Amino acid sequence: MNTPNTIILGAGGHAKVLVDILRQREHFCGAFVSPMFTSEPVFSGLQWLASDDDVCKFSSGNTVLVNGIGMLPGKHLRKELFLSFSALGYRFKKVISPQAIVSTYAELGDGVQVLPGAIIQAGVVIGANTIINSGAIIEHDCVIGEHCHIAPGVTMSGQVSVGTSVHIGTGANLIQSISVGEDVVVGAGAIVTKNVDSFKKVYPARGIIKR
Repeated sequence: MNTPNTIILGAGGHAKVLVDILRQREHFCGAFVSPMFTSEPVFSGLQWLASDDDVCKFSSGNTVLVNGIGMLPGKHLRKELFLSFSALGYRFKKVISPQAIVSTYAELGDGVQVLPGAIIQAGVVIGANTIINSGAIIEHDCVIGEHCHIAPGVTMSGQVSVGTSVHIGTGANLIQSISVGEDVVVGAGAIVTKNVDSFKKVYPARGIIKR
């Protein structure tokens, strides 16, 4: 069996976006992993692997993985796959859209994914396996931990610190210099103006309709 070079873990919506980006960058994708075969056009020409065990048939020294599992609050499969395959010696590829703007002076960990329209400014540090989703803005000197999801349209002002395994929901805004702990969930549309302790949830204000 030939080594497929790059293997995509998953075949859902997030995986489709990543394969599309890799194709735009003319990076060869060899295979995808999914319990069910998919005929989605974006996966055309890729070898189908039916289980994670099939990945282990390929040498970790010659194979790069792309984590195509998305991240939602309370879901840990993405993190678990990253940790388990890393422990076996596999490397995870960074995936950066050609439509993203990433400063030369930003530092991105293994397996970080930056989707179209995202902006990452100078001095930013992003931990391994974190997703910076479409249109998110990460301003100067922010530090984001491992296994985070910064959802579409998030705006993070300068010098914000975010712990590991944090989900910041679509369209949330974080003002400058605040700190967000580990395993925090910030709801879609929330405006965060104060530090947030670990394991907390932040909900957006709800409008009141007067009758």
